[in-house]
Amino acid sequence: MNQTSVTKNYPITDTVRHAMEVTLRGVDELLPQDEWLHKLARSEATGQPLRIKLGLDPTAPDIHLGHTVVLNKMRQLQDLGHTVIFLIGDFTTLIGDPSGRNSTRPPLTAEQIKVNAETYYTQAAKVLDPARTEVRYNSEWSDALGARGMIELAAKYTVARMMERNDFHQRFTEGNSISLHEFLYPLLQGNDSVALKADLELGGTDQKFNLMMGRHLQQEYGQEPQCVLTMPLLVGLDGVHKMSKSKNNYVGITEDANTMFAKILSISDDLMWDWYTLLSFRSLDEIARLKAEVEAGRNPKEAKVLLAKEITARFHSAAAADAAEQDFINRSRGGIPDQIPEMQISGAPVGIAALLKQTQLAPSTSEANRLIEGGGVRVDGSVVGERSLKLNAGTYVLQVGKRKFVRVTLD
Repeated sequence: MNQTSVTKNYPITDTVRHAMEVTLRGVDELLPQDEWLHKLARSEATGQPLRIKLGLDPTAPDIHLGHTVVLNKMRQLQDLGHTVIFLIGDFTTLIGDPSGRNSTRPPLTAEQIKVNAETYYTQAAKVLDPARTEVRYNSEWSDALGARGMIELAAKYTVARMMERNDFHQRFTEGNSISLHEFLYPLLQGNDSVALKADLELGGTDQKFNLMMGRHLQQEYGQEPQCVLTMPLLVGLDGVHKMSKSKNNYVGITEDANTMFAKILSISDDLMWDWYTLLSFRSLDEIARLKAEVEAGRNPKEAKVLLAKEITARFHSAAAADAAEQDFINRSRGGIPDQIPEMQISGAPVGIAALLKQTQLAPSTSEANRLIEGGGVRVDGSVVGERSLKLNAGTYVLQVGKRKFVRVTLD
């Protein structure tokens, strides 16, 4: 490998320092920093953009805000003039990434992967600039490896080194199964970097082993090794666990504007500042000033509204964000949103618990009664105090909690 191209002393200009500052915003680790600084300096001196890679396995059809943490960083680097490679891991998804797992992950079928992959980039393009994004699928080179190529690739790493990986070591120690094909995952992800000649690869903190594998394999194949950048895992709405659909603590980027705005506004005041750092496009100085104002007595809800509107506008529009704010205000005051589902039901009079079930505001009459007893049910803005309430023919607005409404006509 020719290390000269990395270590040659290109001038460290103010532009390079700014690029380094942008790179480091909100990151967990950048390895090695000195190499990345030299890559940035070389890029400015030669006019050759750096190749920045992010791989995502389409394990589910939708992307949530947690995924956009690394996408935001990609966009920041893209705006500096570098080449962004959005890699869809259609081949590696057949294996299933074992990162952070204590059991073997069941692989998806080719049909499931295809369906999920079709929506991934469409959603990612809400953050990335499509005109400056190179979209690739790792089946392009992984399918072509064949048995011989896979054996040659596996010879580039030892079992002892593979077992140093935390999740493999833990599962082995606890007597949990590890399938041989799981060892292939980090090798194949690393080989993606070889195929793409990546200068930098991004991922969450749980991806560090896989990212470093790319660096190792590039050296094995005589390439200049990529640098590695890990971003913190975004804590979800519950304020405890990383954002995940399985934890139901997520904000999906395809959710409607009102739901997105309300969910973001529900996070804690402390968590808000982490979200600002990882999700907002405001400058760090601007965020610091806003935080200082809150510490000096400004209502933290005002800062949270600014964040909710910024993110909602990004995935919808400024007008939709304004409307979502007004909708939230209406709901908070017990008001009724402008647009709510409408239903017509025959058989009046109808008991309130049965009606909540029929309108799908409650999954069962027993749950409906529980909601009534907890004061969480309103009819035309008034709290329902009796489980025995029956509604005669007419039109009513039923409300459960702050966000569920149905306008029902009984006849």
